[in-house]
Amino acid sequence: MSKPKFKTEQFLVAEGSAVKLRKRPTLTSRICPSDAECEQLLEKHRAEISQQQELLYAINRNAVLLVFQGMDTAGKDGAIKHVMSGIAPQGCVVHSFKPPSMEELGHDFLWRAVLRLPPRGIVGIFNRSHYEEVIVVRVHPEMLASQHIIRDKSLWRERYRSINDWERHLHSSGTMIIKFFLHLSKDEQKKRLQERLEAPTKIWKSSMSDVEERNLWKRYVSAYEKCLTATSTANAPWYVVPADDKENARLIISGIILERLYGLKLKIPDPSAERLRELEEIRVALR
Repeated sequence: MSKPKFKTEQFLVAEGSAVKLRKRPTLTSRICPSDAECEQLLEKHRAEISQQQELLYAINRNAVLLVFQGMDTAGKDGAIKHVMSGIAPQGCVVHSFKPPSMEELGHDFLWRAVLRLPPRGIVGIFNRSHYEEVIVVRVHPEMLASQHIIRDKSLWRERYRSINDWERHLHSSGTMIIKFFLHLSKDEQKKRLQERLEAPTKIWKSSMSDVEERNLWKRYVSAYEKCLTATSTANAPWYVVPADDKENARLIISGIILERLYGLKLKIPDPSAERLRELEEIRVALR
């Protein structure tokens, strides 16, 4: 069992605490001194996460839901790819949330997230999530028109309450929820957007909308601060992960996931007398 080389509490948003992102770092000292050591430790984390997922599947008692949010280029795709690549495909389900379809707009804002929840024994990953409805939609309230919703002063407060109630229900039903906000600086985002334009394998990602959304940076920061403050609970906490250093961010994320998985105390139960008799019958039949 690996223990993270850092205290995960420093990234946790405590329930009831007010989040000011300018007071939280986007860059911290490296967990490992070299890239090679970072990759070696990440590989160890991947192997242990895979072992825990196998136990999760075998015991069939809990599900795990990982939520990734962040500004564009914050590294959500890369974190999911590099941290979770050790899990067998049948044990992990990833869903990337795009703008809602016409069918999805015909339902309440949590409906499409409910459809993508992982069953017991499975790790589910939301790349963006139901939180888009209190972040992107809050920055672009004109989107509410397509949902046939009239905005009033209580709208966001009611949506936060709906999310908290839903996540509390999931927790009590056996789903462990871990939420990551990848905290990127505006300067680092500019650098990454420029790198996209110069990289043949990434240029397809570039869009003028990247610049348009970047111009709304302060509004996004405000929306995230309100969201993190209102929806980080003991049962479904947010972790604010410094994201300017991708390799370091991945180690922080993998360390937090491991710590929480070990907290489930997953262990194959000792077989009952009836099960032992059944196993002996199987041995006899095979002989």
